[in-house]
Amino acid sequence: MSPFKTIGAIVLIAVLGLAYMSYFIVDERHRALVVRFGEIQRMVDKPGLYFKLPIAEEVVPIEDRIMLWESFDKRVQVVDGRRYLVDAFTLARISDSERFRQTVGADLRLAKTRIETRLDAALRQTYGRRTFDSALSKDRDVMMKEIRDQLRGEAASLGIDIVDVRIRRTDLMPDVLDDTYNRMNSERKAEAADLRSKGEATKTRMNAETD
Repeated sequence: MSPFKTIGAIVLIAVLGLAYMSYFIVDERHRALVVRFGEIQRMVDKPGLYFKLPIAEEVVPIEDRIMLWESFDKRVQVVDGRRYLVDAFTLARISDSERFRQTVGADLRLAKTRIETRLDAALRQTYGRRTFDSALSKDRDVMMKEIRDQLRGEAASLGIDIVDVRIRRTDLMPDVLDDTYNRMNSERKAEAADLRSKGEATKTRMNAETD
């Protein structure tokens, strides 16, 4: 191959490479931030084909759907001192893409960790003001709204909107469950012994009356 053909091939490959790096596609599930040397240049919030400066600019995808974050076995304590395990899930959506990148580097895992830390505190505070019966009654809806509202401040600082928080399960912790079962078993045995005692007394009285 002649030197001219070799140079031409190299130039063609370079041009194709630059062309490939100069466009990007945003689908309906995402938004995108165009960043140049660490600085946000523009936000793309509609799906389609777009162009950027090759090499100098990079594209940061931003989730545009409602996300479901599950949280399992959160420990809480109600006013009577009993401890419970709570499963909950949080529905969240990124509302401010620029703030989301500036605060957590557009890292969903980091954002979830920070919000879950606040969720732990919100669960403890909310359950700590109530009895276990309240947590299983109509008060449950009020509790979920309180937890959601406590999360919204922290989430908003990260550019995230908390759509809803729902509690899936509230169970006694295993050690507390065993203690409760043993106490209930003892109470039932005491009731049975009392009934037997009363029955024997009634039997004795009836026998005496018959004699």
